[in-house]
Amino acid sequence: HGFVHGGVVSYLADNALTYAGGSVLGDSVTSEYKINYLRPALGERLTARATVLSSGKRQAVCQCEVIALNNGEERLVAVAQGTISKVDTKS
Repeated sequence: HGFVHGGVVSYLADNALTYAGGSVLGDSVTSEYKINYLRPALGERLTARATVLSSGKRQAVCQCEVIALNNGEERLVAVAQGTISKVDTKS
C-alpha cells in the first residue's frame, strides 16, 4: 500500500525508547511500552526521537515520536511511551 508496516514503526520506537533510557541507566531493556499510530508512515525516511521523561536508579520512563519525512515535510506518524529497566548484572 506504499506505507511502512506498523510492526516496523513499533520496532523503531522500541529501540529509540531503550537507547534513551540506556543513556541514563547504562545497560537496559524495555520493561513495557505503548504506541499510538496517528497516520500511515509515508515518505522517504522515518526518524525516531526519544527523550527521558523521568529516571531513577533502576528505571526510566521515556517518550518517543516517530516522524516521516516526505518531500521535505515532517509528519508525526506515531508516539510511544515506555518504561526502561536497568539490566541486573549480578547473577
